[in-house]
Amino acid sequence: MSYSVGRVSWEQAAPLLKNVREKVFVCEWRIPKKIEFDAKDRHAFHLLVCDDVSQEPIATGRILATGEISRIAVLMAHRKNHVDHIVMQGLLSIAKDLNLDEVFIYSPLEAVEYYRRFNFCSAGAVFMEAGMPRQRMGCRLENVEDADYCKTH
Repeated sequence: MSYSVGRVSWEQAAPLLKNVREKVFVCEWRIPKKIEFDAKDRHAFHLLVCDDVSQEPIATGRILATGEISRIAVLMAHRKNHVDHIVMQGLLSIAKDLNLDEVFIYSPLEAVEYYRRFNFCSAGAVFMEAGMPRQRMGCRLENVEDADYCKTH
């Protein structure tokens, strides 16, 4: 499988980004649309992954200038192909371009171990967001395991 990965703005690609996020977060996870799409979208740096064969958008994620990584969504049919690693690598690349020292994510509890593989560490207490337990996880950008992990797993 081959993919095209691009950095896009909300204004430029909102319909494509919304399509992926609605399928994953609203339809699969049952998160209300009014919670899924927020004011942060307009200020975030977005990543869009498209399947090179179908040209369809299959994954997305965003990062804020504060270092907050969020809204990583991969369509179900492409999850076995490790597209999540492509998204994560792209977001970390944006973080480096922004000269950020640290990145963080509010991880669903079932994904905490996944982010630990990138050297993210838990910080603070578990909290509820949109009816889901979450854990803040952070990592200094110099400590993030990104490119090597993404290429070999």
